[in-house]
Amino acid sequence: MVTQLQSPDKSNIIYPDDNGEPMSDNTEQFRLIVWIKENSELLFANDPNVFVAGDLLWYPVEGNNKLCQAPDVMVVFGRPKGYRGSYQQWNEDNIPPQVVFEIWSPGNRPAAMIQKFKFYERYGVEEYYLYDPQTLELTGWQRVEEELEAIEQIDGWISPRLGVRFGLSETGLEMFGPSGEPFVSFVELAQLRQQAEARAQEAEERATEAHTLLEQERSRSQALESRLREMGIDPNQL
Repeated sequence: MVTQLQSPDKSNIIYPDDNGEPMSDNTEQFRLIVWIKENSELLFANDPNVFVAGDLLWYPVEGNNKLCQAPDVMVVFGRPKGYRGSYQQWNEDNIPPQVVFEIWSPGNRPAAMIQKFKFYERYGVEEYYLYDPQTLELTGWQRVEEELEAIEQIDGWISPRLGVRFGLSETGLEMFGPSGEPFVSFVELAQLRQQAEARAQEAEERATEAHTLLEQERSRSQALESRLREMGIDPNQL
């Protein structure tokens, strides 16, 4: 007699929200992750169907809670914004992240990075970008049919999905939005806002001062007109 093994109930499988790995190994890696994630989110702030996340576990196959990766940054077009403990693809209309970023750190091992590449290639990533802040090198791959092929000229490359232009300078990675605006940090953004508010306040103060001077001049003109009339002189005849 043959005993048939029953498949485990997929609904009872737990998909952990944490893989035990740190988000970053150092302050520079963390800064870059936050910089790319927040600027990408700002770029699509008005589109409710673009989901951006940092260090979120992505499970591509239902029933397999061992098969997962946590891209430093991932962007998913066609899925709504909102809270997720993990990205379970079968609950997301089976849409994989189209764009992923990884920031190389001293803790990364080549074997693990190769495994990540194969994972992204197999499960549908369209654009994959890997940046090394120590060597200031950016490598990118774009999906061509079933494979991720290297982007030959990455400096000046414009992401087909994001519309973001990549640049490399002596200080490191640069990224620019579709209108040419550079990606900035929270501190830089706050400073730009403060400068804009200061300019607006200064313009308002100048307008108020000009209005006050105009009122003063009008009052003097009216006083002079009244004085002339008291003297029996018609100002309109002058």
